[in-house]
Amino acid sequence: MSIRTAAAGDAKAIQDLMNQLGYPTEDGFIEKRLEVLSKNLEHTDLIYELEGAVVGFISIHFIPQIAFDGEYAVINYFVVDDQVRSQGVGKALEERCTELATARKCKRILVHSNARRTDAHRFYLRQGFIEYPKDFIKKLL
Repeated sequence: MSIRTAAAGDAKAIQDLMNQLGYPTEDGFIEKRLEVLSKNLEHTDLIYELEGAVVGFISIHFIPQIAFDGEYAVINYFVVDDQVRSQGVGKALEERCTELATARKCKRILVHSNARRTDAHRFYLRQGFIEYPKDFIKKLL
């Protein structure tokens, strides 16, 4: 078991995990995004490996704030393979996210979760998140 920064070679496994979340992508797309995002110091992508296989992925963005000294950490994508859920993979990834956010003096971690993902909601509550309703989005494309 290990957690490490995602690399281009992890793209296919991440694509498969993203498909489980309902975010299908074209072949090669994830690899290109990893390359671009790896250069952004305000962003990190981590994977969880179990016996050489990528079974978890978390994508984190750090956003500076003007109203206080610190940042927000935003979990953009977070998925554990269906075959290994409830085995501590998600907990380990979330705890690593918390460590990174704490090291950067983040004031909070924000995660969006689709209303239909009730198992994920229970997980977040167990991890110490609180429900903070009323998000609004504006689709541009």
